Amino acid sequence: MKKIYSVEEYIEEHENFGEALTLLRSIITSTEVGETVKWSAPVYTVNGKNVLGLGAFKNHFGIWFFNGVFLKDQHNLLVNAQENKTKALRQMRFKSIDDIDKNIVLSYVKEAIENQKLGKEIKPDRKKKETVIPVELKSVLDANTELNLAFNNLSPYKQREYCEYIQTAKREATKQTRLEKITPMIIQGVGLHDKYKNC
Repeated sequence: MKKIYSVEEYIEEHENFGEALTLLRSIITSTEVGETVKWSAPVYTVNGKNVLGLGAFKNHFGIWFFNGVFLKDQHNLLVNAQENKTKALRQMRFKSIDDIDKNIVLSYVKEAIENQKLGKEIKPDRKKKETVIPVELKSVLDANTELNLAFNNLSPYKQREYCEYIQTAKREATKQTRLEKITPMIIQGVGLHDKYKNC
């Protein structure tokens, strides 16, 4: 798919739905949203936050509501494009320009804007990554109090870097060589790749 730089260009690319997309665009832009292009498609924002977008496909076109899960959907027009995967995103799909009721579309758009202003959004799951200490590193840490203390003072990210470094060694000899290399680094409180980060 070619990169799109403007809404006009997007509409031209989908000329079979061009008139309908232009109509939806005029309804959306009659509100206070800002218009931009993201992911090569028209996106509409409020205070820099994505509220909705226009989309055209082979057999249908419509509006994406980024936090559509919060819309009342009194007319039962919204679909979840990927059941059990998509948490917040909802689509309002149309097959032809005749399916568009301007007033209904506008009411959904206004509600989506209001919801955004109220801060209604599903935050992405930021699951805490667990640090799994490989057996070889654990035995070295258990045998050396200073090293153990230094390791526990490292950030979880740096701890994971060291754990992965040992885990990814295939041969036992390589694991031992790596352990010898990282011991002084851990005691100094530096991360495995710190010297590259400051370049």
